[in-house]
Amino acid sequence: MKANSPTVLKVGFDEKLPAARTGLFGLQHLLALTGIWIFPVLIGQALELTQVEVSYIVQGCFLLTGLVTILQSSRLLKLPIVQGPTAVFFVAIVASGAAFGLGTAFGSMVVAGLISMALAIPIKKFGLFGQLARFSSSPIVFGTLFVIIGAQLATIGLSGWFGVPGTPGYGALSFWISVLTVLAVLAFMIFGGQSVLKRGAIVWGIAVGTIAAAMAGIWSPSFAEGVSVISAPQPLPFGFGVQWSVVLLMLLAFLQAGAESAGMYSLVGSWGAEKVSLERTNRGLFTEFLGTSVGALFGGIGTTSYPENAGIVRVSGVGSRFVTAAAGVAALVLAFIPPVGLFIAGLPSPVLAAASTILFGVIAMSGVQLLADVEWDDLNMAVAAPSFIISLGLLFLPEDLTEGLSPAWATVVDNPMMVGIVMLIVLHILINVLIRPLVGRRRGRDDESADLDRIVDPGITAT
Repeated sequence: MKANSPTVLKVGFDEKLPAARTGLFGLQHLLALTGIWIFPVLIGQALELTQVEVSYIVQGCFLLTGLVTILQSSRLLKLPIVQGPTAVFFVAIVASGAAFGLGTAFGSMVVAGLISMALAIPIKKFGLFGQLARFSSSPIVFGTLFVIIGAQLATIGLSGWFGVPGTPGYGALSFWISVLTVLAVLAFMIFGGQSVLKRGAIVWGIAVGTIAAAMAGIWSPSFAEGVSVISAPQPLPFGFGVQWSVVLLMLLAFLQAGAESAGMYSLVGSWGAEKVSLERTNRGLFTEFLGTSVGALFGGIGTTSYPENAGIVRVSGVGSRFVTAAAGVAALVLAFIPPVGLFIAGLPSPVLAAASTILFGVIAMSGVQLLADVEWDDLNMAVAAPSFIISLGLLFLPEDLTEGLSPAWATVVDNPMMVGIVMLIVLHILINVLIRPLVGRRRGRDDESADLDRIVDPGITAT
């Protein structure tokens, strides 16, 4: 179905470009997938994984990203959508992995993905997930949640600028390399124009920081012996387990990621003068959840539709889904080259900590940007204020209150993202969907009464 607004794209969804240009724009999309370069290593640092174990997650991420992006760009969603690891699943994996192990984290993600697939079955309008995504994609829900996630992630980034105690360069040297990394990222963001330099600013900043660490003699690339140049990603690299509280946590992550993707489908579709129907939205979500469930079997972090990649489409005017499919193919190929995963897994930790600090700040500020579109009346304030302050307050609960909890309940209580998304959705539906119309009708009756009073007694004035 065509939308009323004209297309803003120079190259339409179904148009093809020459191979060289397809490869160039595909490279930009691949470089914008910052989660692949950062999240697996941060999971490894948080859970004390080996370099090889981290490389399994990197390979799983490339596999998941490539699979879903190819499916979305081809005959299913038919839009230039690129999917990649998202911060919501990163937070969920770190929290559940610390409590129950990564086998249970990824196993529970598979189960939650299957449940989400069932809720998004694309049969006309029966896909429940697409309906639910409409509520959770409201700017007040999304914006506040991004701020909560950014604040929660702030506990990870800056503390790693000094390196790891007992490793070369720990202290001042690692700190200054981290500062250089941040300055490089900001320079590429500010002066990169609309080129591949800006789109891959975090990746280029990591490259600059890594070179500086190598020149300072505190880092050198390392690869495990006996690793094949080409091999398939490792299935179930951490085993398989399921825990109810982790399944719930992952379901909420799927809800947030799905709502973000649904909004991106509609936005990107409008640029090509196409209205994305509810059935088509559910088809895209079903594909995303299917890919995430398969990818989780190989240690892949759950995905969402990346705003950065949508930005590439909008700024370049190149909406060809064959370009994003090429990016997906490239990611899929990298999944079968283990040395790539090992190289990323071995990047210097201060450099990645510095780059992640910028990334987490961007996540938080994107939430602030969304909240700028909210009309801050009393009702919206009642939705956002308690959700924000209670969620972040969980980070400061006394230890004697949480030590007695079982790991299952501790995973729920200690996770601001989980509590935040539940509170935001429940309060949004309760206040904005149910109460706001009643308040509006009541105010309308009050205004009519005031008008009548002024007619009866012209001396009465409104306050």
